[in-house]
Amino acid sequence: MLSGWQYRLRSVGGVAAITAFAVAIVNSSASHTLLTQLPVVGRLTADAPMGAELVFEMATTVVIVTGAFLPLYKPRPRRILDTVALTQKRVMVAMLTLAAIGYFDYTYRLPRTTLIAITPLLLVMLPAWFVWIRQRPNGDAERAIIVGDDPSSIDELANDIDIPLLGYLCPTNAYRTTGSPNPVAAVADGGFQLNGLDRLGGLSRIEDVLVEYDIDTVVLTFEHTDRAEFFGVLDACYEHGVDVLVHRDHADQVLSADTNVGTLVTVDIEPWDIQDHILKRGFDLLFSLVGLVVLSPIICAIVVAIKLDDGGSILYSQERTAVFGETFEVYKFRSMVENAEDETGATISDEDNGGIDPRVTRVGRVLRQTHLDEVPQLWAVLKGDMSVVGPRPERPELDLDIQSGVVDWRKRWFVKPGLTGLAQVNDVTGAEPDEKLRYDLQYVKYQSFTYDMKLVVRQIWKVMVDVLQTVR
Repeated sequence: MLSGWQYRLRSVGGVAAITAFAVAIVNSSASHTLLTQLPVVGRLTADAPMGAELVFEMATTVVIVTGAFLPLYKPRPRRILDTVALTQKRVMVAMLTLAAIGYFDYTYRLPRTTLIAITPLLLVMLPAWFVWIRQRPNGDAERAIIVGDDPSSIDELANDIDIPLLGYLCPTNAYRTTGSPNPVAAVADGGFQLNGLDRLGGLSRIEDVLVEYDIDTVVLTFEHTDRAEFFGVLDACYEHGVDVLVHRDHADQVLSADTNVGTLVTVDIEPWDIQDHILKRGFDLLFSLVGLVVLSPIICAIVVAIKLDDGGSILYSQERTAVFGETFEVYKFRSMVENAEDETGATISDEDNGGIDPRVTRVGRVLRQTHLDEVPQLWAVLKGDMSVVGPRPERPELDLDIQSGVVDWRKRWFVKPGLTGLAQVNDVTGAEPDEKLRYDLQYVKYQSFTYDMKLVVRQIWKVMVDVLQTVR
């Protein structure tokens, strides 16, 4: 697939040219003659526009359609079916926009015949164009590099795969830990040949290398995964439309397709299909908005109760881990005494281990039993930092402790964290990382919009039962 500015130039130019071509074809005399034979459209057909009228109609359509396709001008890797579905969706957005403009301002109105006739043409031609420009030209050799943090692993991987490699990226400080006799301090980008491969620089040069060498495949090998570096590489590859592979021995670090066979496994950076992704985000927005509105009286009561209990702050915030190695601030109603972790630091609550946490206040105990302390997280869902369903986000300190003892923990980072998940509806907490991970990975494997709805129903039922038990 084309990458960088080449893809952007061809995608924008192609959309504009195809749209102009479709308008010209539809407004030709032959097309109007054909349209008059159709039972419904024939009633709308007028004389074909000519001269300045045709130029104005063509320019308006090109501007609107080209603008509607803005999300597709980044060379992100997508499956063919997803590309077709997303392209057709943008066509419909453009057509609805053109219809709305004509409804509210007759000056810029396009004839209904033109709108009806160009829609099927664009629904076929534009998806075909985007699929075509994503294909590698015949005879164009694959351009691949290895990216890792350990020279010995890179050397071993280069011997074990048969795809042509242009070079590798590796941090300079990695050579200090491998006993290299080379003077590290004097080394800038480049140097350090491994198995005949040139070092193209450190991990910070990933985007420059992807563009400069027109890379279409990156092979990962991280022995000592630094979260920021690991997901920084993945994010750069995603933004530039570069495929990411990993050795099967390191597949426990990433999400991958079950159909992969052979030495290398394809990393599934974006596991949700575009249709399910749209449904999931739409549900997140609806759920969070409705939840905040419906629970507003209860929110006010909680605010008063916390103030009457100890007069302290209403909310407290914590940094939590998010998708792709990012962090975000999550807010909860304060259920512990003020500054509860100043002395202990970030720890798992005794309540998660089935005990009684002395730091929890009287109001806080009720909030936790009824799950109402989680209500402010609806704001994080509304903003897009979280989803309604997904692995629960951990604090970075605890996340680091857990991942050091559980190999597959990193796979959770590929999915947006959620208010609830499969582990939560089965009453599994962070005190049982192995069991929690088993449920989280089960969700990652079977995730879909319908699966989310089942978990939401189970969680709502669970909350209702807990509330009734607390009231009694």
